[in-house]
Amino acid sequence: MSVPRTPPFDDNQKPIRLAVCVSGGGTTLQNLIDQIQAGKLHAQISVVIADRPGIGAIQKAETAGLPAAVITKAGLDRAEFSRQVFDAITAHKTDLVILGGFLSLLPIAPAFHHKVMNIHPSLIPAFCGRGFHGEAVHRAALETGVKVSGCTVHFADDTYDTGPIIVQKVVPVVDDDTPSSLAARVFDAECEALPEAIELYRAGRLQVEGRRVRTRV
Repeated sequence: MSVPRTPPFDDNQKPIRLAVCVSGGGTTLQNLIDQIQAGKLHAQISVVIADRPGIGAIQKAETAGLPAAVITKAGLDRAEFSRQVFDAITAHKTDLVILGGFLSLLPIAPAFHHKVMNIHPSLIPAFCGRGFHGEAVHRAALETGVKVSGCTVHFADDTYDTGPIIVQKVVPVVDDDTPSSLAARVFDAECEALPEAIELYRAGRLQVEGRRVRTRV
């Protein structure tokens, strides 16, 4: 699915305010920063939330001048961890939450039902769920012998990778692929899929019907 964009955006259009939750190097975060700075995504990042200190994503946020908070799970049950994360998100007046390589299972606060998006590096329901993240996803795809892989943007729910699917992008798997070469190809697709899904949401074009997401014209 290709979504036309017409930057520069109308000055009367309000940019969507994003909270980006991160656990690692911040490649997804950097993609969003780059898309916004290039005028291809009508958004602003209100806060970056990390679930562990000292990760590369925090440095990327600081370099871009973005507010960042570290909220770890240490000593917290799942409900309290979720409360603290969503309290920080709410304090920054966020419209949409992006899980950009966020590895902690985050129970969704009722006020953010269908307002949290996750990006996963496979074509869900393949190679997803607990333990399927990073290179493990691509290694499993190659070991299974699939001919195509890709990425999925979906609304997050209270389990791993099971929420309604918004956008998927397909990439080929070639005979001499390694997990890292396939990961690079899939990430290129992620760089298109996530901004596309965010813009569809911002434009009010997504309609959730049970487990299906329809795109309004």
